[in-house]
Amino acid sequence: QLAISGGDSLIHDQNTPGGYTLEGHASNATSINKINSRNWDFVILQDQSQRPSFPPAQVAVQVYPYAKLLDSIIRANDPCTEPIFYMTWGRKYGDQSNCANYPPLCTYAGMQGRLRTSYLQMAQDNNATVAPCGVAWWESILRDSTLELYSADQSHPAYTGSYLNACVFYAAIYRKSPLGLNFHGSLDAVTATFLQNVAHDVVFDSLTQWRIGHQIVTASFSSSLSNATAQFQDNSQNATSWQWSFGDGNTDTAASPIHTYASSGQYIVQLIAGNGCMQDTLLDTLNISIVGLQAPDYLQFSLSPNPCHGTLAIEMQLSVAQTLDIKVYDLNGKILKTIQESASTGLFRNQIVLTGLNPGIYLLEIRTPKGVYSKKFILE
Repeated sequence: QLAISGGDSLIHDQNTPGGYTLEGHASNATSINKINSRNWDFVILQDQSQRPSFPPAQVAVQVYPYAKLLDSIIRANDPCTEPIFYMTWGRKYGDQSNCANYPPLCTYAGMQGRLRTSYLQMAQDNNATVAPCGVAWWESILRDSTLELYSADQSHPAYTGSYLNACVFYAAIYRKSPLGLNFHGSLDAVTATFLQNVAHDVVFDSLTQWRIGHQIVTASFSSSLSNATAQFQDNSQNATSWQWSFGDGNTDTAASPIHTYASSGQYIVQLIAGNGCMQDTLLDTLNISIVGLQAPDYLQFSLSPNPCHGTLAIEMQLSVAQTLDIKVYDLNGKILKTIQESASTGLFRNQIVLTGLNPGIYLLEIRTPKGVYSKKFILE
């Protein structure tokens, strides 16, 4: 319901028998069949509420190996699926049934601390993500201890606790704040907003710690010029493949290529960085001025109005008659419009109709037999 209220889609399935362990799921036919039923974006893994809080040596035998086994099953089905470890919360007054055997479990704080450590370790060991529900409970209790998150058994969640968990998962999965979501369920607006704020603060204050988005590819590069030769330095995050387009018809797949341009001009350089599961695109403009060659006057042109509303006017002075290839790109490098004009010597004017494009920032490129030039414009 939270996802729907946020305008997001959600396809889900589950196998959640009461009291089940990761050890049990690792050999449970229903769990394994559900994992293998489709290429999931995420698979959420939760152990029985007490097991990850037990002494480290016991957790190392009873929990971690089965987290690893489930992770391998998930990635064998689809290597791009991201496992999310569901960090649960300590019992309201600790785990009294195991208090005598392991004193940290005697209190809520001690049990919560052990759960936090174990779930973070599972995420680290398996290159996965944590949904920090237990930390969100801790923060909610610190801010308002009168708001009851527990059901009568002092272990399972009341509706308030479930709503808080849902807000944490919304933030972790969609990487969007739950603040302002209009689904409140049976809660009043004040309580729902309080819990949304707690989830937002816990998740987005420590994205790196929870490893949320750790696998996302972010394209980035810098460049240095020596006459017509450009040295590109890849600065992308989490990339294992690179597709370069230098704006003059040439391409490369090296991480940090070197490219020499044949003529002066302004070129749109595109990098598509990927890792086999996702990719990101970055465009930048490179000005090439070859020593000894006069920069052609036709590379100077104006766009008006800028920002524009539906129509964009181009003006430029041409010293010779020539064919102009005009293209409009979005910031992901996708060509949205292509126009070819035969232009005479003198003042060239043309109007481009931008019907069908959403408001945003775009690039206009003009390519001639002797050079390339580009400018950004804003469509309102």
